[in-house]
Amino acid sequence: MRRALSTEQLVTWVTRALWIGLAFTVALDVSRPVAVVLWTAWAVVVVATLVTHPVSLTALRVAAPASVLAALAAASPVAVGWAVGTAAVVYSPALGLAHVNGSAYPNERRFPLRLPGQLLFAAPLAWLLLVGVPAAALVAAERDAIAISGVLGLAAVGLGVVLARALHRLSRRWLVFVPAGVVLHDHLALADPVLFVRQTVAHVAAAEEGTDALDLTLASPGLALELRLRETTELGRRVAGRAVGDALSADAVLFTPTRPGAVLREAAARRLPTA
Repeated sequence: MRRALSTEQLVTWVTRALWIGLAFTVALDVSRPVAVVLWTAWAVVVVATLVTHPVSLTALRVAAPASVLAALAAASPVAVGWAVGTAAVVYSPALGLAHVNGSAYPNERRFPLRLPGQLLFAAPLAWLLLVGVPAAALVAAERDAIAISGVLGLAAVGLGVVLARALHRLSRRWLVFVPAGVVLHDHLALADPVLFVRQTVAHVAAAEEGTDALDLTLASPGLALELRLRETTELGRRVAGRAVGDALSADAVLFTPTRPGAVLREAAARRLPTA
């Protein structure tokens, strides 16, 4: 009997269809050189939809909002609706789960963490610079402002190296279930990934109000989960501007995954206490 597609597989295929369909809905009246750049960018993202990997996830989440802007420029209601729908699917937790596990080992399962509260405005600003400066360079080229286009192009390269790397690091924050236990991999909260050995895990459950667990959620919106231990574990908490984090001991930590229910189901499937 043929197995039904999982939610992650279904969303992955829907994303592929939606992104390919953009080529038939968004039509911009631009010069040939600019059209070549736009078609090349579209083709690169098509490849990203075909390869489930954290790098592909970053590429998709940079490109999808840009497609909305392109659709608005095309002034087509159909194009705008299609692009908005594509962006919504690209930013869905299910697609994130599919892509971060694309490079995972067969015996591990990764669960992305939500964007920290302090980056809810910084991340969109980084995206705006990453996409907006190259777009401005293309507009300048369209208007034969070659010198301005050249300056903006050079700025786009420099910003691209820095900002693309920073945004990609946000795609590499996750909780990982491995045979030995649970790993919290979050470079913004921890100096190094921490393994919580399965024998020491007392439970993984929704955090209760007033808990004394070490808060590693970074003010992320959404339901926080608590990982309670039977003994204290040493970890290094990340401190902004310092290469080495603060050494701490904790017997419980809080984190905020994009799909808390899926985390609890995975914990139960691996015979970890969930209450």
